[in-house]
Amino acid sequence: MIRLNLFQLMGLSLLLMCLPLTGISAQDSIDAPQQPLDSVATAMEQKSLSVVEAAAEAYRAGDFRKSIQQYEMLVKEALAQNSESATLYYNLGNAYFRDNQLAKAILNYERAYLLEPGNGDIRHNLRFARNKTEDRIEHVGIFFLQDWFKSVRDLYSSNRWAVISIIFYLLFLTCIALFLFLRLLWARKTAFYSGILFLLLIIVTTSFSFSQKKERAKRNDAIVMVGAAAVNASPDLNSNRLFELHEGTKVNIRNSDGNWFEVEIANGSVGWTEKKNVEVI
Repeated sequence: MIRLNLFQLMGLSLLLMCLPLTGISAQDSIDAPQQPLDSVATAMEQKSLSVVEAAAEAYRAGDFRKSIQQYEMLVKEALAQNSESATLYYNLGNAYFRDNQLAKAILNYERAYLLEPGNGDIRHNLRFARNKTEDRIEHVGIFFLQDWFKSVRDLYSSNRWAVISIIFYLLFLTCIALFLFLRLLWARKTAFYSGILFLLLIIVTTSFSFSQKKERAKRNDAIVMVGAAAVNASPDLNSNRLFELHEGTKVNIRNSDGNWFEVEIANGSVGWTEKKNVEVI
């Protein structure tokens, strides 16, 4: 019979108390990486299947206006069900780009990127579309740790990071169990230090997941949708014009006042532009 000392009993109690936490996961289903069109279709109702096929067929035939119409319909249906698809946004962005609607293409690529930041196809097309914009704005330098955090965080979606965090949590619990019940000193040491490592990884991956969730929830970035958008010193048409932004440029929304947004661009310049000039990502 196994005899447990007081320390082991306390550890076992802690282990059992922690077990329900393994059920924690992100509210949304796990976003898969960029999938072929057929994979999107299988996730929709049967009536939407024909719309997906029609959109893809129209795109292949070069009828991009019809493809846009069909994909927009699918996006609206998904939003009505409180759901979003990176694949739909990506395909819609492709159709807009082929139809020479640069701002709407970038807008949908950005929405796809927000959902699946680690997808290589989305990254490539978004970068390619950005290179077509007129404005060339120097980015303000940011602290290297902040830049590193964002670069690593964007390797996966928030839901994927949540799953990875749960896996590390299960490994952490395993290390606790091994430390408590193994008698070999080297094995207990290995379990102890591995447990510390997994605990640190839990903190990091959970931070990545919550950071992405927060960014998706805030939606405080927007794309300039008009050929030329005036940026004024105050929310007034008669105020001084500071500079002008062009189609496809990304801005950060800092404040709102009536029909105006206070926006900041990549170089740190701030001003006010009318809401009709931009669309929130």
